[in-house]
Amino acid sequence: MNDQDRWEVLGRVAESQAGYVTTKQAEQAGFHRNALRHHAREGGRLERVGRGLYRLRFYPSSPFDQVAAAWMLAGSEIAIVSHESALELYDLSDVIPSKVHLTLPRRYRHRKTPVGVRFHYPREPLADGDVRRVHGLPTTSVERTILDSLEAGTQPEQIEMAVHQAVDRVLTTPKRLRAAAEPCAATVRSTIDRLLGE
Repeated sequence: MNDQDRWEVLGRVAESQAGYVTTKQAEQAGFHRNALRHHAREGGRLERVGRGLYRLRFYPSSPFDQVAAAWMLAGSEIAIVSHESALELYDLSDVIPSKVHLTLPRRYRHRKTPVGVRFHYPREPLADGDVRRVHGLPTTSVERTILDSLEAGTQPEQIEMAVHQAVDRVLTTPKRLRAAAEPCAATVRSTIDRLLGE
């Protein structure tokens, strides 16, 4: 495989990961670690983002680069953007998360949390219908995002804004939101009912 082919393979991998690649993925595409360090120098094709993580310099940046980097560092095969970070991706409410919120399966609860990240471990695993792709990142559904944020203590006015914006923009319906709230605590259900009734 020549150099051009290696970059094409790496580009395809990065495209599905907001421009990011891990050292392991780059090695699978045919790059040696020394070559990665070389390409991460000033003016090179790569930018070193964190331990074992690079970003293609020519890949268009987005306002959610820090979310994508945290998702990759946490493990792109297991992490899902959730809670206030998901509200931000959907552009619901005015919340500005102080950390990147990611949901991981419970069996990973001993994993070290990267700086600036908060892990959540739901009791029940996320169902297929609980996850969507938003800005290229796996993200909890609108309904799940609102309910998770409410349960985690996001400011009530932000939850109220998120509910009204989600319904107004037809990202969800009152019926779907009420159905998703069914298994939640009574306080969560009553809050959703009150907000939908306003």
